[in-house]
Amino acid sequence: MSKSERPIRLFRNLNAKVASIPMILTALVVFVGGTAWTVLYSFTNSKLLPRLNFVGLDQYHRLWATPRWLISIENLLIYGVISLVFSLVIGFILAALLDQKIRFEDTFRTIFLYPFALSFIVTGLVWQWLLNPDFGIQGVIRGLGWTSFNFDPLYNSSIVIYGISIAALWQGTGLIMCLMLAGLRGIDEDIWKAARVDGIPMWKTYLFIIIPMMRPVFITTLVIIASGIVKVYDLVVAQTSGGPGIASEVPAKYVYDYMFFAQNLGQGFAASTMMLLSVMIVIVPWAYLEFGGRKRV
Repeated sequence: MSKSERPIRLFRNLNAKVASIPMILTALVVFVGGTAWTVLYSFTNSKLLPRLNFVGLDQYHRLWATPRWLISIENLLIYGVISLVFSLVIGFILAALLDQKIRFEDTFRTIFLYPFALSFIVTGLVWQWLLNPDFGIQGVIRGLGWTSFNFDPLYNSSIVIYGISIAALWQGTGLIMCLMLAGLRGIDEDIWKAARVDGIPMWKTYLFIIIPMMRPVFITTLVIIASGIVKVYDLVVAQTSGGPGIASEVPAKYVYDYMFFAQNLGQGFAASTMMLLSVMIVIVPWAYLEFGGRKRV
């Protein structure tokens, strides 16, 4: 390409490039700038207001020595494993069932997806009522005569995170089902016909043929689930407010409480940076799988 053609190519689609300037500036100033600002001030002893008084890694040492933070990390791991495994498994099974061209498919799809239309606050309040030992599921079962029945996870500090996970699965599984169903509908019908002709059992067809072909769908779904796991906050606040005690604390609530209630910005920034690191652990492998692998092909 000659030098005289380069300016012409630079100004090609100029209207689109000019229109994208506000979004580029937003990404640079708000996202990149805000992230850099948070990381920078996590190395300071900022309290009520941010100040550049650097203390090195003191905030991180204090963070990982705080029992409340350790409990929140443990809860996040438990919540993450449950959400990741069960939402994928249940969502895929529901999608496979709906993919059988059953009657009233649209009705069932709407029913399964409806909880996703609710906010986490509404979902949390609904399940707070359902899991209430006096007038929720436990109260109803005991009213039917089974007086020894116990089901009060939100009031038991050892299993409270599992009660929160139930509400999260109820809300999010419908979205996973729709993503999986879209992936299944994208499979060529000839694949199914060839599997039936070869006499391959249905479960083997799904396990060894269909699921590997749905790799992009699974990767996208994993990223969506993982991002929701890291930022879980409102569901916990609506159901337990972190209780009993601090038994259901999560990192996002820890950050909020330290920044706006404890007035310890440095500690909140350090916790935010650790959450950012967890997001990077999710995003970087996804970007590598999605884009790095394509360049080698």
